[in-house]
Amino acid sequence: MDGALRVLVLDLLVERSEFGHGGNQEVVSPMTRYGDVEVLLVTPQMQSIDSGRKAAGEGLVLLSEKDVPHWDHDYDFWSSCEVEMSGGSARFTRIALPMEINDREMKDWLGSIDVDAVVCSGSRRNVTMWEGWMDSAASLMRVASTSGMPTLGICFGHQLLCKSLGSEVIRAENMSSGVWDLSLNEAGIRDEIFGLREEREGGPVVLYSHQDHVVTVPECCELLGSAEHNSVTAVRVIGAHGEKMPAWGLQFHPEAAKHRIERSFGWGHITEDEMLAFQREHDGAGVLEAFANVVLSHRR
Repeated sequence: MDGALRVLVLDLLVERSEFGHGGNQEVVSPMTRYGDVEVLLVTPQMQSIDSGRKAAGEGLVLLSEKDVPHWDHDYDFWSSCEVEMSGGSARFTRIALPMEINDREMKDWLGSIDVDAVVCSGSRRNVTMWEGWMDSAASLMRVASTSGMPTLGICFGHQLLCKSLGSEVIRAENMSSGVWDLSLNEAGIRDEIFGLREEREGGPVVLYSHQDHVVTVPECCELLGSAEHNSVTAVRVIGAHGEKMPAWGLQFHPEAAKHRIERSFGWGHITEDEMLAFQREHDGAGVLEAFANVVLSHRR
């Protein structure tokens, strides 16, 4: 795939294949319309410390099954696969995320693997229940988002990005699962990430499934939108000189396409109540299309 777009994905929902690998495909699909995409998947929640140390020293390190001792074997391990999409193909390859390094070293590593964008998925883990692997994941999101690289944090990824930049994240008593309106402020209305939304009264419609909530906006971010149940729903990173960086955190799930939801219910990964709560059409596809446009305009 010489010359292919290269995207690094924090693949944190791998054990729920339709929202994990399927969700990754939804994110990448709009990027394939101009050609092939190479997707580097990191699963720090499952990899060994040794593989993380090896990546810190050597750069791009491919993962084998022995490198993921915490793998959930309800989902078969594979080291790589290729998926044909509408405009091209996407090759997914698992690599190790460096561990026990600082932000400067993470920036050097990110430069060495030569990626065009970084995406962090949702997760069944929680930012409010911090685990050791999250230190490296947070460093990756902080470095990517503040360096000018197109970066997208989805749900857990939004919380991780905001936490890494100084936000407070708290846990609610109950889950918030459903499809609701997102209220954009003036910055959000003008922002390119929402430029392809449907024109509806009340703003874009988006899908949520989360229990942790970001409750403060990082000093280096701009609030774009809020929901009735979630005050910090969409943010954009702002650079040191006030410039808008191509980096966003979104509490909702733009990748949760309807066919993914229905298949996930069929496989027992979500309840019937959740499936019914997710039936309303939402604007996720337009958000992913807009992010793909950003990635393609910034490609190396």
